[in-house]
Amino acid sequence: MSAEPFSSIEGRPEGRQTSELVAGYLAALSIAFSLIALAWHPIRLLGPSMLLALVSAGMVGRGRRLQLAAVLISAVCFFLAMMITVITGRALW
Repeated sequence: MSAEPFSSIEGRPEGRQTSELVAGYLAALSIAFSLIALAWHPIRLLGPSMLLALVSAGMVGRGRRLQLAAVLISAVCFFLAMMITVITGRALW
């Protein structure tokens, strides 16, 4: 029996940091909220969705595509949700 560890805590898989992983999950959650907001209560979901997208983009800095996609998708979904709401006469809340 040896007392050597099975794995080392120092190295992360693929060189990712914890903040990058959390930012990825926040961006994915933002995209999901944005797409759901097109069909159900736009103001309730798009506000937090935009906030999540901006926080995730701020956590990782420049050069990450998922966070950029989350910001752009939430902006486009905001425009589309407001247009759908005005055309159909649905309530915002």
